[in-house]
Amino acid sequence: MKILIVEDEPKTGDYLRQGLREAGFGVELAVNGADGLHLALNGEADLVILDVMLPGMDGWTLLQTLRRQGRDMPVLFLTARDQVEDRVRGLELGADDYLVKPFSFAELLARVRTILRRGRAGLEAATLRVADLELDLLRRRVTRSGRRIDLTAKEFGLLELLMRRSGEVLPRSLIASQVWDMNFDSDTNVIEVAVRRLRAKVDEGFEPRLIHTVRGMGYVLEVPEARA
Repeated sequence: MKILIVEDEPKTGDYLRQGLREAGFGVELAVNGADGLHLALNGEADLVILDVMLPGMDGWTLLQTLRRQGRDMPVLFLTARDQVEDRVRGLELGADDYLVKPFSFAELLARVRTILRRGRAGLEAATLRVADLELDLLRRRVTRSGRRIDLTAKEFGLLELLMRRSGEVLPRSLIASQVWDMNFDSDTNVIEVAVRRLRAKVDEGFEPRLIHTVRGMGYVLEVPEARA
């Protein structure tokens, strides 16, 4: 699942980004309100972690704009503003939670998971399924035909991307940017190696094979059509 952080303090932003990535989330970071609003409106964030005091546009205004434009993704305010009236204002504007700095990362992570667990469409939205393959986004668990499959964080992220866009051929450049947060370098085989390892875990010993290579184009996860 993807989290957008809107935070202008560099140390806090980097700390949050690193911690949430290590917890298995995809993370984007914006350092001002205008960029945060753009990413929230045009990206695919499942949750926004939002500071109040931001350059250009404050968090109150950003949240108001999101809600007025019909964007209902969960928002967690993370701010040094600790007055009761600030908390009330944030919640009345449509925030899902409000956490005051300084904060414990363990508490932040627990709140993030709680918000996502009770998300807009409930637990069904947190489970991806293709054939007998299931990926539980909140518990970070993958099973096929009821058998547990252990994946690394990168393998999990790669499988999530492939399953979210099942049936779509994903080029290596998109996989590199979405999973590895890097520009694709044609001289590296990191993606081929990762796909091969993922395929060995997800497909070997199971039928049908779900992960396919489309030569010259990329990779796709789909159930192959039955032959007549």
